[in-house]
Amino acid sequence: MTKQDVRAAIGWVAIVIFSPLLGALFYFFAGINRIRQERVSQQRVLQDHDLMLIERLVIKQSLPEWPHEFAALRRAGDSIARYKLLRGNSVELLDGGDQTYPAMLEAIADAKKSIAMQSYIFDHDRMGVRIAQALIDAHNRGVEIRVLIDAVGAKYSRPPITRMLMKGGVPTARFLPTAIGMRLAYANLRSHRKLLVIDGELALAGGMNIREGFTTEFGQNKMTRDTHFRIRGPATRQLMDSFAHEWEFTTKERLDGVQWFNSVNNVVQDANTPVRVVTSGPDRTLGANQSMVMAALSVAQHHVRIQSPYFLPDIVLIGALVTAARRGVIVDVVIPGNNNLKLVSAAMDAQLDQLVGAGVRIWKSTGTFDHSKLMAVDGLWSYAGSSNLDPRSLRLNFELDLEMYDQQMAHTIESRIDETIETSNRVTLESLRSKPFSIQLRNRLIWLASPYL
Repeated sequence: MTKQDVRAAIGWVAIVIFSPLLGALFYFFAGINRIRQERVSQQRVLQDHDLMLIERLVIKQSLPEWPHEFAALRRAGDSIARYKLLRGNSVELLDGGDQTYPAMLEAIADAKKSIAMQSYIFDHDRMGVRIAQALIDAHNRGVEIRVLIDAVGAKYSRPPITRMLMKGGVPTARFLPTAIGMRLAYANLRSHRKLLVIDGELALAGGMNIREGFTTEFGQNKMTRDTHFRIRGPATRQLMDSFAHEWEFTTKERLDGVQWFNSVNNVVQDANTPVRVVTSGPDRTLGANQSMVMAALSVAQHHVRIQSPYFLPDIVLIGALVTAARRGVIVDVVIPGNNNLKLVSAAMDAQLDQLVGAGVRIWKSTGTFDHSKLMAVDGLWSYAGSSNLDPRSLRLNFELDLEMYDQQMAHTIESRIDETIETSNRVTLESLRSKPFSIQLRNRLIWLASPYL
């Protein structure tokens, strides 16, 4: 009565029928979406002057000199996402930890009133300690700080960084702790968002966790690659609203006031990038990220470029990618040749033939692992953030992405993906079929568990 996907309903019914006791217990913990039953207010209170300013910044009509199909994409975004597309932003791509972590440290050091930080993984390693100490120093000089770390992600290192932060007086919370009691029922639902908001004016968001292996200083020639974004402008209010919602959900503390939500009259001079924040998760925003990707695929006319470390699209998304390719759109998808999650890599290989056979160009990158999640369409529109194109990101995780209508940013993302393609190996039907049958069978068996990898 509650499942929207007939395959999920059939699967759970089969599990319970064939194993009435263990199957029912497994469904009780992993199959029931209790998040939707938790109600927390979605928007902060806006003053009248803020409402008027937002109204002026919302893009309601076709973007000047843009193809008409992007007006349809903007309308689709208005109906899919919680937030509206706002003009007056500046967005800068930060390439890897060598650019992102110094930007974080500089922003924390410059904070005057507030710092809101959220991460899936915040390791207690040399880089994690460096950032944690910067947060403690900011707290000691009177800056209001809130740090939210996913409960599962917090366990990636020992001892967890939460101990250092709390010992230093920084208000810190774990999203959906699962150690005791009924919270075990939430173990499969994680917050995958990565966000830093300073004084309600500056934000850094994207795909990067806090781990020393993302820098040449510590990772050296095995450094993991990734991308993050520095945002100024009214979109920072949307990002802060997203954080405040999850903080209230986790701690019941409501964050309001100018120290957290600076006036939306934060338009950056000489910058007019339209940006929309897209939140998604197993609540009222279920499937928002997948819907945005599919809407973009439906309007693409020339070229779609996608980079994803974990690429396990469901049959609906596969259909959208294949349809775009059959319409004559060039669809390039870059995935890691050397994946950090071997089971996910095997499951990915199991379904690539469905895409390659229909004309989608799949590329396996060489070199070190790249954790970036990027998409660009026709050199005009781009989409980036924390969402992978796999069942966990599209249905189970809480994710945070940026939709950007900016030609320069789209070209920057396209250039980055094209540079990776130049040194990548193209996947063909022949290369997939040449693998030993035992490997193909193994991959298909692992693929059966792909919704939970």
